[in-house]
Order: sequence, then C-alpha cells, then structure tokens
Amino acid sequence: MDMSRDDFEEAVSEALDLIPPELAEKMDNVVVLVEDEPTAEQLAGEEDLLGIYEGTPLTERDSWWAAGSLPDRITIFRGPTLRMCETEEEVVEEVAVTVVHEIAHHFGIDDARLHELGWA
Repeated sequence: MDMSRDDFEEAVSEALDLIPPELAEKMDNVVVLVEDEPTAEQLAGEEDLLGIYEGTPLTERDSWWAAGSLPDRITIFRGPTLRMCETEEEVVEEVAVTVVHEIAHHFGIDDARLHELGWA
C-alpha cells in the first residue's frame, strides 16, 4: 500500500477526532507524532510495531511527576502500517485502532485488558 505522508498524517488526525471530547480533555501533557519507522530501541523485539506510547500513564502520576516532566509521546508508524494494509480504507481503520490503543496506554490500560476489549 502506498500513501503519502500528508495523507497518513490526516488519517492520524481523523483518528484523534474520533476520541470522545470528555476523554480528550483528560489527556494531559501528551503529544501524538507520526514517524516512518520505529527505532531499534522502540522495537525491542517487536516485529510489526504500528504505534508506541512512551511516558507515564495518568494512573501512575503523582506530585513528583509534574516537576519539569517532558510530554508523553504517542508515535504512530507509517511504514509498518502501510506494509500490513492493502487499501486506504484498511490504513484508516488500522490507524484508528492504533491511536485508540496507544491513548488507552496513556490512561493506564495495559495490553491484556486491551486484548479483552478487542483493541489490540
């Protein structure tokens, strides 16, 4: 599948627009980025990493956290997503699932629970 970076970023933006406003308002000090490929460090044994959350989940933050903390990062990876999808519709759907999955990590929901909910 081939999709321009601009179109892929638009798919990520549209996925973010699907987040209910009451949840989006609760997201704190987090940035969403698009990268072409994960780094070796981000892969850490994963083969097809579509996205990653790097930070401190809201459920684990306390008074020590706010003192000069950098923003948490949600990164959505264009290359792996495009390689696993065959159509633009599949890309848009996979991006939406990945964005929801990584935002869930920001809220402290782990992979096991996401699997139970069908978002893994």
